[in-house]
Order: sequence, then C-alpha cells, then structure tokens
Amino acid sequence: MPQPLKGYRVADFSHVMAGPFCSHFLRMLGAEVVKIESLRGDAMRDYGPFRECDGLSPAFIAANAGKSSLAVDLKSPEGIEIARRLVGRCNVVLENFRPGVMDRLGIGYAACKLLNPQIVYCAVSGYGQSGAWRDLPAIDNIVQATGGVMAANGEPEDPPSRAGWPVIDTYTGTLAALAVLGALLQRERFGEGQYIDVAMLDASVVLLTALATPYLVTGKTLPRTGDVGYSGSPTSATFLAQDGTRLALGVVQNNHFALLCGVLARPELADDVRFREPVSRTEPENAALLRGILSDIFITRPGGEWEHKLSAVGVPCGLIRGIDEVCEKARTDSRGLIVPTLAVADGAARPAGYVNAGFVFEHDGPGCDGLPPMLGEHTEAVLSSLGYGERAIASLIERRIVLAGMRHPGREDRP
Repeated sequence: MPQPLKGYRVADFSHVMAGPFCSHFLRMLGAEVVKIESLRGDAMRDYGPFRECDGLSPAFIAANAGKSSLAVDLKSPEGIEIARRLVGRCNVVLENFRPGVMDRLGIGYAACKLLNPQIVYCAVSGYGQSGAWRDLPAIDNIVQATGGVMAANGEPEDPPSRAGWPVIDTYTGTLAALAVLGALLQRERFGEGQYIDVAMLDASVVLLTALATPYLVTGKTLPRTGDVGYSGSPTSATFLAQDGTRLALGVVQNNHFALLCGVLARPELADDVRFREPVSRTEPENAALLRGILSDIFITRPGGEWEHKLSAVGVPCGLIRGIDEVCEKARTDSRGLIVPTLAVADGAARPAGYVNAGFVFEHDGPGCDGLPPMLGEHTEAVLSSLGYGERAIASLIERRIVLAGMRHPGREDRP
C-alpha cells in the first residue's frame, strides 16, 4: 500500500524553519514537495555554526530532505507565470511570507483558488493574517519572548530565558502539518479546498496549554519550577549521582513513591506524615527536607546504577542524556527515527542523517529515500513537468529567470 500522501503535490514557497518543517512532515508521508527558492536560495542553506556544508547546513537538512528545488525569480513576470502553472498542478500551497506578500506577487489565496478551486492553502506567519500584530516581523526567539515561553523557563528567581532550540518554529510547523492533513481530509470528504492561517504566536499558546489553562480557569499564573516537574513535587526533579551524571525522577503518585522509598532502603519515608500524600510533599518545608534526603542518597552511587534499579521496579526515572547519546541510540534501534542520508562538507559526501516524522505505522509509514536538494537541482525537471520545452527552459536559464544545474558533488547517480 502506498504512503498516505502518495500522489499529492505541494508547492512550498516557505523558507527558514516553520514552513519547511510543515512540508517536511508532508514529504515524510509521501507527498511530492516542490520547494520554490529565490536564486540565492533559502537562508537556511548556510545557517548556523556549521558553514562548511556547501549549501546543505544541518539546519537545512533537518527540514528539506527529499524535496525538489525549483529556483526562480518571483519578482519577474515569467517567474510568477511558472509559479502559477505549478499552483494549478498542486494540491497544497504553503507559504510563510509576511502577510500580504503573496497577494502582491499575484499568487495569494484568491489568485490560487482561481487557478485551482480545490487548493488547500496554508499561510504561516508570526502573528497571523489578522489582528494588531499581523505586520510585525517575527522569528523563533522573538515569539518565544512575546508568546510566553521565555517567561516560563528557569527557576523563580532567574530572569526569563530562551528554550535552547527553535521550539516555536518546529511546533508551528508540526501544527501546520496537522492543519493541512485535516484540510485534505475535509476536501476528500466534502469536496472543497481550504484556507489555513497558522500563527507562531498561537502555536506558542497551544504549546503552553498546561500553563495557559490554569490561568484561564483560576486567573492565577503558575510559578516557574526550574528542574522540578509540573506537579511541583520534590520527587519530580533531578539529582546528582556519584559519577557526576544527573538522574531525573518523575515520582508524583503514591504507589511510585512507595516503590522509590523501597529501592532507596528508606521505606519509613512513605509512612512519614510529612511525605505521605502528594500535597504534603509539595509543602515548601517538607519539599526542601525530602529533596535534601534524596540528594544525600543519590550521590552515593553512579547514575546508571540508580536508573537500572529504579526502572526495574517501575519507578519513572531517566538519566539526563545529551543529544549525541540520544541520536546514536536512535540510529541503532528499529523505530526508524533517524533516516540515513548524505551531507556535503568541503566538496565531499559523508554519512549523515535527519529526523523522521516521529511516529511508526505498521506498514507504509513515514520516511523517504531522497536527499536534501541542492539549489535549483530540479528546476529543469519541474519546468518540464509544467509543459516548458527545452528551448523555453534554456531561455529562462540564460536570462536568469530560473537557476538550474546545481548537483551534489560526488552524487551524479542521484535519480
């Protein structure tokens, strides 16, 4: 059986992270994604500290593997005509320009709907297509600030801090992919296309549902808890082990607390009136006392030993591991989370990989065999599929309406 989006085609006008991460999911589910880039290419091609990757930075690979690259000048009439032809042959249009840009180019939703009445059109922006903030520029760290994420991080006495990765970009892209899938299902069932407005700010609030809902219900904001879990329990925190590793506990239920006390050879703690119930354990004085007791115990053995002993009896826990350890483990298991591919550094191909969609189907699940595209690598093939002949394509290339012919060094065998 084919992948669920086999046969669907996406015209992806998006760039940087939030939009491309949306189409990454669509590609992993089988859709053909044509990435429309300027003649200079997506800024993410040379983004971040790893600039030796010849237009294929890790940040770019993360969201663009398996896509086709069409490099075209959308400021030229011929370039817009190419885009219009492509829209007419696609199921989905995705863009993340500032509101109004696509309309000014002549390929906004109204124009696309005339070209393709059943189109699913997804616009991703910082603050949405309406509202007082719609025209403000936005990138991930800005929306982490304006959307509540920074204010939620750290200990109560710490200044607000950014999450250490583009969490809003990636979650916005995930939410946008869900919206596109919903709209495609809606179209299949009821026969109409859809316009989707996805805002990074809205995605931030959805991401913070566990904080937003208590405020909406009570009018009060929850305090920041640092390394302590949402429950506020001292047994849902991190502890230093003998070998310098740190162990995270997630003990919030009484049955788990009793198991923890048994493994630590302190069963009397489970019967202590100060610690007997979850609420009493979170009282500030009791919490400080219990955390001190646990800290003195965990420092006596290596973290791996504690993890093994606690996990063996069903106590929620885990060592704090770096992303290097996490990725290497994922490479070797059977879940298919890491898709092997190649990257280019200093003109030479080397083994690499990217992260799959993050869920597993029994059969025909997410993933693709494609490599991340070089800029304009598929321009000629896409133009040919749109009805342009060889002479017309050559003319467009010569006049720099499009850019074509860039290929991966050492990868001439790529289909």
